[in-house]
Amino acid sequence: MRLRPTDRRERGGATIFVLSMSLVLMLCAGLVIDGGIGINTRMRVADDAEQAARAGANAVNIDQLRDGGALAVDLGLAKTYAQEFLQARGYDGGQFEIQVNANSVTIALRDTSETTMLKLIGINQYPVTARATATAATS
Repeated sequence: MRLRPTDRRERGGATIFVLSMSLVLMLCAGLVIDGGIGINTRMRVADDAEQAARAGANAVNIDQLRDGGALAVDLGLAKTYAQEFLQARGYDGGQFEIQVNANSVTIALRDTSETTMLKLIGINQYPVTARATATAATS
C-alpha cells in the first residue's frame, strides 16, 4: 500500500499527543500527591505549634498566684517548656520562635515539606509555616 504525501506528514502525530498528555497527567499526579503531603505536613506543624504554646502557657507563676496577684506566666519557665517540647518533636532552634508575654505564649514554627513526584521537574521541597498562641488559664 502506498502512502499519500499528506499521510507521511501525519505520521507520529499520535505519539507526540500521547507523550504530551502523559507529561500533563504526571504533573497533575505530582500536584495531587505532593499537595496532600504538604497539607499533612502543614497540619503536623500547626499541631506542634499549638501544643508547644500550650506547654509554655502551663508555666503559671504559682508564687504570684498564691499571693493573690493576677494570673501570669513565668517567662523563663514558659520558654523552657515550649522549647523542650519542640526539640523533643525534632525541631532545631532555627525553626521556631517563642514569644512569652505576661499571660500568653506565641510560637512561630517553620518546616519543609519534601516532594516525591515534583522532584521530576526540580521542586524538591517547599516551606511550611504555622503560628499559634495559648493563654494561661486556671481551669
